[in-house]
Amino acid sequence: MRPTDVVLQALLMAVWRRKPKHKVLIHSDQGSQFTSMDWASFLRAHNLEHSMSRRGNCHDNAVAESFFNLLKRERIRRRTYKTRVEARQDVFDYIEMFYKSLDSFDFAAIPKLNKMQVLELAR
Repeated sequence: MRPTDVVLQALLMAVWRRKPKHKVLIHSDQGSQFTSMDWASFLRAHNLEHSMSRRGNCHDNAVAESFFNLLKRERIRRRTYKTRVEARQDVFDYIEMFYKSLDSFDFAAIPKLNKMQVLELAR
């Protein structure tokens, strides 16, 4: 399986699960899987807008890197999975729980901070 296939499969699962009604911003680095024609076609077909990190600027993707650090620290490194399917389901459940907790947070209650600042403070 090509790296592009892996990311397309993951994104397809997210689109299918969430069924976004509005344009969604997808941020990535400049890896070959995110610069492929298949990736660009998929994004266009599903009304997704691509945002890409600048070359050599690690701060462009800091929020995503922070999330994956939490995922590894809080979930993956604390468990032993018997199968790949079990691992995939557990990671999926963690992501769903993570985003559902954000959905229930009342960001309007703190108007002086934007959503990204709140996420940083919550770490």
